[in-house]
Amino acid sequence: MSLKLYNTLSGTKELFEPLVPDTVTMYVCGPTVYNLAHIGNARPVVVFDILFRLLQTHYEKVTYARNITDIEDKIIVAARESGRSIESVTEEYTDKYREDMAQLNALPPTLEPRATHNIEAMVSLTRILLEKGHAYEAQGHVLFAVESMADYGKLSNRVLDDMLAGARVEVAEYKKHPGDFVLWKPAADDDPGWDSPWGRGRPGWHLECSAMIREHLGETIDIHGGGRDLIFPHHENEIAQSRCAHGGDYVRYWMHNAYLDIDGEKMSKSLGNFRTVRDLLQSYRGEVLRFALLSAHYRSPLNFSAELLDQAQATLDSLYSTLREVQGVDVDTEVILSDEPFYLALNDDLNTPIAIAEIHALAKQLHKAEPAQKSSLKGRMLAAGNLLGILEQDAQEWLQGTASDDAVSAQDIEALIEQRQQAKLDKDYTRADEIRQELLGQGVVLEDSREGTQWKRKYD
Repeated sequence: MSLKLYNTLSGTKELFEPLVPDTVTMYVCGPTVYNLAHIGNARPVVVFDILFRLLQTHYEKVTYARNITDIEDKIIVAARESGRSIESVTEEYTDKYREDMAQLNALPPTLEPRATHNIEAMVSLTRILLEKGHAYEAQGHVLFAVESMADYGKLSNRVLDDMLAGARVEVAEYKKHPGDFVLWKPAADDDPGWDSPWGRGRPGWHLECSAMIREHLGETIDIHGGGRDLIFPHHENEIAQSRCAHGGDYVRYWMHNAYLDIDGEKMSKSLGNFRTVRDLLQSYRGEVLRFALLSAHYRSPLNFSAELLDQAQATLDSLYSTLREVQGVDVDTEVILSDEPFYLALNDDLNTPIAIAEIHALAKQLHKAEPAQKSSLKGRMLAAGNLLGILEQDAQEWLQGTASDDAVSAQDIEALIEQRQQAKLDKDYTRADEIRQELLGQGVVLEDSREGTQWKRKYD
């Protein structure tokens, strides 16, 4: 089955074919580790985790790199304000980023290059650009000369002369063109820096990704991903650096996810609607956050709200309830993915809403299926869940959840269920109803069936 992906560079959906047969290289811009990741940072992680999983069903070798930016002005400021070393700050937030993304069921990338471990490659790239006339030195800086590249702005569809028109930005007087960007900057004595032919300094942000891609994945890679906010100037400048230094295509397929709003407004600290993944995990399980992020197509804006999260929780509860009904049924693992509508949907530019709809259809069939059909349907439903990174937990454990300190315990719930069963045997239906309502008031829902009574926690 063919895979089609939307290429930002061409503005069309294209058939994906790797440069090297059966081998895929993918790079996604990772975090700048000076603070906790917010939910907007999590969207590309989840999107490209889906793509990583999907690519592995097509190709023998998939190398997925996601960088760690551990040197940048914001990191220096955060370390200074907290009175800590830069290493202490970056190690803390790198660890927390990994922990938070793991809670979203995101697979670890194949490679996780760190900017500070690749300074030599950045110095080398800067030197090449100077030698080829695409960069110049000015007041201790090395800058890329945007006018030296004929088609600069092609990814973002911007014309060079119009790029800064109307923008209220202060342009450094040492720049030859307002759009010229820093490759290497001088470092103050008390700031981190590395020796270079241009003095002690540190790399510009745009330079880091270009250098790490060439160092770890090669001159030309198959896929480069990130959020739409990175198209300009970050990815545009990556293209300029890499193509002017080495020629070639640099990246064959550019992919970008759309923005995420909070309750209908752009997320920002000034609006007070800045939501970190870690904060949200205090109220919702990671799989709920993931499911909410997958509810819209990755190229469509997503309004992230409490209502969306509650809906995601309810949907997952329903799917896990279906799986709990067939916990004793063996799983048929011989699923032919190419025959599956959910697989077709994901191969059509990661259409997760259609794939989720197909899981619902499988759950409905499984709920009504004859015993002989259940093994196959369960296997297909779990295969779909595996590609989406959901439905991987034990159904009983999911539904019964983790109780808060003041919640009724599982043992007490089971004891009350036994009392209710006895009340029903004694034809004391009033007491049986009282127990049901008592548990409901404590956030526990009882589900009666011919096989007995199951229970699950209800999350507000």
